[in-house]
Amino acid sequence: MQQRSAGKPDIELGKRIRLRRVEQKISQAELGDKLGVSFQQVQKYEKGVNRVGAARLQQIATTLDVPVTFFYGGDNKAREVESLLFLDSAFSLRLLRAYSKIKDQTVQRQLVSLMESIAADED
Repeated sequence: MQQRSAGKPDIELGKRIRLRRVEQKISQAELGDKLGVSFQQVQKYEKGVNRVGAARLQQIATTLDVPVTFFYGGDNKAREVESLLFLDSAFSLRLLRAYSKIKDQTVQRQLVSLMESIAADED
């Protein structure tokens, strides 16, 4: 009998777990405590080294305050989740949080135009 190993879907699931954990400003140790596992186990889930069982995924979803479908993109937010996966750095998350605090839509549009202009100059 061949043992099942973690693969690409497990890695993608892990990325989504990490995205939501960081978004909620929860450390791996804090999540581990809430799940009753070590922070190393949380690391393994997030890297896709260890598979996440259905019951554990439900527990993670409840702890991170999202439906289980968030981790699979099945709630029509797949595109949003995919676009956020690149935000895997503290700086990118800081930038997104600061942008979301801007209430003036004109300022938001101007900021996006400025960033697009800077990005175009990089090509």
